[in-house]
Amino acid sequence: MIRQPSRHCTVELQAVPARIGHVRGIVSAQLRHWHLDALIDPASLGVTELLANVHRHARPSKQCTVELCVLLDQLTVSVHDLDPRLPRLRTADSWETSGRGLALIAALSESWGVRPHAPGKVVWFTLPALTTAPEGARALRTHWDTAPLQEVGTDPRPRNRSARVG
Repeated sequence: MIRQPSRHCTVELQAVPARIGHVRGIVSAQLRHWHLDALIDPASLGVTELLANVHRHARPSKQCTVELCVLLDQLTVSVHDLDPRLPRLRTADSWETSGRGLALIAALSESWGVRPHAPGKVVWFTLPALTTAPEGARALRTHWDTAPLQEVGTDPRPRNRSARVG
């Protein structure tokens, strides 16, 4: 039984720092419109990390598309860019100032993955999109707050989460 119809939002942009903040605002407004306020912080953080990766690594173009899709009780956030090289999850050393983006995505999401999508690739993550009362929203929001920072140098993915390629 479908409780809510599917919902979809797409934003095309150049992944440059000035645009990333703008997209965070769009994500926040769209999730508020869908009454998914509890997902604003983790979705905004995740999309910021994915767009920062496009800005830093994508070649030849920084052009990308951000997509939000709610189907049943799950929000999927994805970023499609034109670079066919697939990212990999790695463990950053404690002295490194970057390299934790996908580990952060893995820690804050239910599942995540990468798939080739001509031209380029799509990197995505999912969050539970259950409509919650304000008390439940606070609990969900604090669930991921500090976990990615507590285990630097270890695999941050809990065993019950999955990552898929394809």
